[in-house]
Formats: sequence, C-alpha cells, structure tokens
Amino acid sequence: MKMRQLGKSGLTVSALGFGCMGLDFAYANQLSRRDGVALIRAAHERGVTFFDTAELYGPLTNEELVGEALRAVRDHVVIATKFGFDISDGKIGGFNSRPEHIRAAAEGSLKRLGIDVIDLYYQHRVDPEVPIEDVAGAVRDLIAAGKVRHFGLSEPGASTVRRAHAVQPIAALQNEYSLWTRGPETNDILATCEELGIGLVPYSPLGKGFLTGAMGKDTRIAAGDARANLPRFQAEAIAKNLSFVDALERIAERKGATPAQIALAWLLAQRPWIVPIPGTTKLHRLEENLATADVELSSDDLGEIARLLAEIPIEGERYPAHLLATVGR
Repeated sequence: MKMRQLGKSGLTVSALGFGCMGLDFAYANQLSRRDGVALIRAAHERGVTFFDTAELYGPLTNEELVGEALRAVRDHVVIATKFGFDISDGKIGGFNSRPEHIRAAAEGSLKRLGIDVIDLYYQHRVDPEVPIEDVAGAVRDLIAAGKVRHFGLSEPGASTVRRAHAVQPIAALQNEYSLWTRGPETNDILATCEELGIGLVPYSPLGKGFLTGAMGKDTRIAAGDARANLPRFQAEAIAKNLSFVDALERIAERKGATPAQIALAWLLAQRPWIVPIPGTTKLHRLEENLATADVELSSDDLGEIARLLAEIPIEGERYPAHLLATVGR
C-alpha cells in the first residue's frame, strides 16, 4: 500500500483509508460484531493504516467495534473519530460542541476505542451556537494534555476553516467528495487546503455505492437505509444517473479496471494530500478498492473523465434541504 501525508501535519497514512460507519450503522446491510472486526483486520492485513469512526455511528457501538479490531495493532494504525452531538440513552440529539462537552466526548471515545490518545479528532459538523475558536481551543487543550494528536473538521465552510486553523492548526478536513459530489472544487475547500497545508479526506468517495455500478434502474433502497431519504437515491434520480455510471463503466473496461477503481483513482489524481476512505461490508469489495493502487490514469484518461463530468449532469441533491443546511457553515 502506498502512503500519503495529510497536508503539512506530518500525519502519514495509507493512500486509501477505511470508512467504518457502514459496518453497523446507516445502511441496511450491516455486519455482526464478529464479522465487522474480521473485515477491519482484513483491511489492515492488506495495508490499510487509516480507520475512520465516530461516536455518532451506532451511536457509540462503532467505536467499540473499531477499538476491538485494532487493539493488537494499535501502534501501527491511525484512528480518527468525531465529536459534536448530544447522545443520551442511545439516542442522537442536536449539535453540541461546547468545550466541556468536547472534553467529555473525548474521554468517552478513548474508553470505547480502548486507546490512550485519539490520532485525529474531527468536529463532526459545525455547531452554529459555539464559536469555532472555542472549539479549536478545546481541541488544542486536549492535544496539550496528550489526549489527541491532530485536529480536524468535517464539512465546514472555508471561512470557518481559516478561523479554526488560526487557533489550532488543522491536519485534515473530511468532506464528501467524489465524481458526482464535487463541492470542494467550487466552495473554496480545495484551495483553502492547498493554501494552509491541510489534508482532505473524502467520505463517500464511491457515491454511497452508486459509482460501483452495483445499482440498476430497478434498485430500490431498503427501509432503514439512510440513502432512502436522499434525493439522488429516489427511483427517478437513479434511473437518470445510470447514464453517468454507464459511461464510467466504458472507461473502466478500456483500462481493465472497475468503475469503483476509476472513481477512486480519479480522486487520488486530484491532489497528493487527498486520502479517500471508502467503506464496505464485503471482503471482495475491499480488495477491489485497494487494488486501485495498480490503476494509473493518464492525462488522456483524466481529460475523458472531465468531458464526461461536463456533459452528463447529476440528478438530485446529495442531501435533503435540512441536511444541506448543516454543511458548509
């Protein structure tokens, strides 16, 4: 597995990480605790050193799963987790990034993960009620106390990044970024990362599964799957968006690759400090994703993909309005 550094932070990780959320949260196809542990360990055995979780996932159970899976190799991996919500009695409440809550959340995550220090600690979403300077200051204090190594933000606006970075240097941003979600290119996030030396960790780099080519016009998202409420995964949008995947499949076939590998290779080609974190519940998909390291996109390939992106519009927003209101703040 090739390695990459997240910006100027000195944090070096495998070029592809593993997003652990879907192992037991958000999607309809979830794994047992035993199978989830086994898949995380399989990822590490195949060279992955960067694992992403959050207290929100489960809630709380995903951190326990990740901690159990990685306990024996703790010194050889980077574990990222997130804070920013009220969680009580297994129920997720509203945003909460008050400094005292951040400190309590960190202690909870450390305990569930079974570790002494969190390698990368993200604010999961910007809390409009708490100045970002206070959030950055709280994480700065946790770093000084040896409880956290690096600070991150998920889905912030560029101005928020600058304000936070002035208080505590940010190692990485975690934003949705893929062939069909290209906001970081137009909302100043990529430019801000470049300027400030911040890494970018794209989540949902395979379009929440759509860019793998596994869905068809008759696909219906199961009840209980978070995608069922997303505009892009409604039946009409799926039918229209299949033309994009069809074109991607043609490129993949010529390259002797899969659509997922082309999608991941495209992300890796955008900047040397971008580290996607695809998730999966299947070993063969994990191996397919990791084999992206063998896929090289030429300038002609990238030009063809650029033309595809310009010619085929994506149908539907990535989130419904109430969730879109929580990003880019």
